[in-house]
Amino acid sequence: MKILITGANGLLGQKITGQLVKRNIPFLATSNGANRNPDCPDADYKTMNICNAAEVAAVVATYQPTHIIHTAAMTNVDACELNPEACREVNVEGTRHVADAARSVGAHFQLLSTDFVFDGEKGNYSEEDEVGPLSVYAQSKVDAEELLLKGTDHNFSIVRTIIVYGTAHNLSRSNLFLWAREALPKGEQMNVVDDQFRAPTWADDLAWGCIRICELNATGIYHLSGPETYSIFEIVQKVAAHYGYGTRSLNRIASATLNQPAKRPPKTGFDLTKAKNKLNYHPKTIEETLHLF
Repeated sequence: MKILITGANGLLGQKITGQLVKRNIPFLATSNGANRNPDCPDADYKTMNICNAAEVAAVVATYQPTHIIHTAAMTNVDACELNPEACREVNVEGTRHVADAARSVGAHFQLLSTDFVFDGEKGNYSEEDEVGPLSVYAQSKVDAEELLLKGTDHNFSIVRTIIVYGTAHNLSRSNLFLWAREALPKGEQMNVVDDQFRAPTWADDLAWGCIRICELNATGIYHLSGPETYSIFEIVQKVAAHYGYGTRSLNRIASATLNQPAKRPPKTGFDLTKAKNKLNYHPKTIEETLHLF
């Protein structure tokens, strides 16, 4: 097994490469820019722009991976809403380039997707539930999924996940948990919505699941998230309680007051039955991960 990872400088990408290093599994980490992960050997890193089809094809043809885990994406939901062409270029056309390159060398292609493909009216979504994207970002992920689902090559997997959190090196974006860890002890005002419900995913668990799918050559859609669904406000409260931070600076607000460009699904969360049964995926609760930060 030889695994090529896109978006390797991101949180999930770093967790995947870290686990592959520990298990002595050959890999090539790629991102659009220099290696920002000191735990990833430079010899196992290659700059690759997924929007450049020729560059992607050349890197994949040279390395000849057996599996590709495609984590690279434009994930800022509001930025996607305001820049739909850029969003599509990265999330749809970039996915097409990597998937085509995987097909050319017979590699299993794994696409990372999101709970935002759903409209959030139901919650506890299974892999068989119908999608209903509410934003440009969500639509781009649905379109990327459909490149695979409607294609003739079935050597692929789609991993949908929810609010990935954890720590890594030189991240370009923060996450809900890191924001809370930084703001709460300083008493900085935090306006947090209480009408959106999610099942946060410990990045190490997600990385394990992605690699497990490769090991099993599992195909189709898999939902990999945390085991419990809470409001965003409740999640921040849990962080505060664990570390003994005061919550006087924590303000409960409604999503509508934020006037965000992109619409979010009110309630997601996943039914993890398939992942538990087929992958032996047993993710940690929030309480089980906070001491690991």
